[in-house]
Amino acid sequence: QVQLVESGGGLVQPGDSLRLSCATSARISGRYTMAWFRQVPGQERKFVASITWPGSIQDYGDSVKGRFAISRDNAKNTLNLQMTNLKPEDTGIYYCAGGPRLIRSSIGSAIHYSYWGQGTQVTVSS
Repeated sequence: QVQLVESGGGLVQPGDSLRLSCATSARISGRYTMAWFRQVPGQERKFVASITWPGSIQDYGDSVKGRFAISRDNAKNTLNLQMTNLKPEDTGIYYCAGGPRLIRSSIGSAIHYSYWGQGTQVTVSS
């Protein structure tokens, strides 16, 4: 069983940057997809970004394209999300997710991921 633990959340002002990390309890080998989702109260988890292995193919939700960057550090078994030019609408609980490699049409749907972290709160407010 793979465990995921997020860190790096906090309270920031609009325009600030923040870096989230997700530590995995074990190396996820083979072909897989790792992703970040965001959730606000009363709403479903919304796709933020994903990265596949091998190939490091990245995908982003429309609202974060050009501002967020997802990366994978295989040596440290860590998934990262660099967030820049943060906006109030980026506020929410950010979850790390992972599982067997998904086809492109499935990466944005939370139901296809096998492993989830406990989430880390990001609040963007002036």
